[in-house]
Amino acid sequence: MSLLNDWREYAYSREMTNTKAGEKFWAEYFMIEKGIYEEILADIDNVVSGTVEELAKKYNTELSIMVGFLDGINDSLKTQNPIEEMDKDTVVSLDIDKEKLYYNMVEAKAEWLYELEVWDSLLTPEKRKELYKEQKKSGTIVKDKKVGRNDPCPCGSGKKYKKCCGAN
Repeated sequence: MSLLNDWREYAYSREMTNTKAGEKFWAEYFMIEKGIYEEILADIDNVVSGTVEELAKKYNTELSIMVGFLDGINDSLKTQNPIEEMDKDTVVSLDIDKEKLYYNMVEAKAEWLYELEVWDSLLTPEKRKELYKEQKKSGTIVKDKKVGRNDPCPCGSGKKYKKCCGAN
């Protein structure tokens, strides 16, 4: 089984959801995650890379926690890492697309991450607001106006809806 599967099986298991132990685990994980992001984003021009094990040591965390972090950040990288089949010796690179990362943090409702002070030096307040609105808007469902019986048919036939596609 891959490291990623092990992580997902453990982190999203029944014991880790809706239990005191799970709440404690996720609270600790989010604090570690926040610390790693603060460190990486403080020097975003320096692309962090190394084996999964080396990065775990660098950020003073367990291998499984680093795997969870890599799983979470992967969609925000310029080039994604092969996380599905990675092992402790897989070399990964954290070349972050900062706008995509901010957008994904908003999507994940990770306030503790998208409100980090370091964002002030990375994205303008206007850009953050734009990305925030764009992400929130992406989840909004807009219903089309209902076609009335006597309206022209939307198929473009020129007939009334009731005599065309609306006929039973």
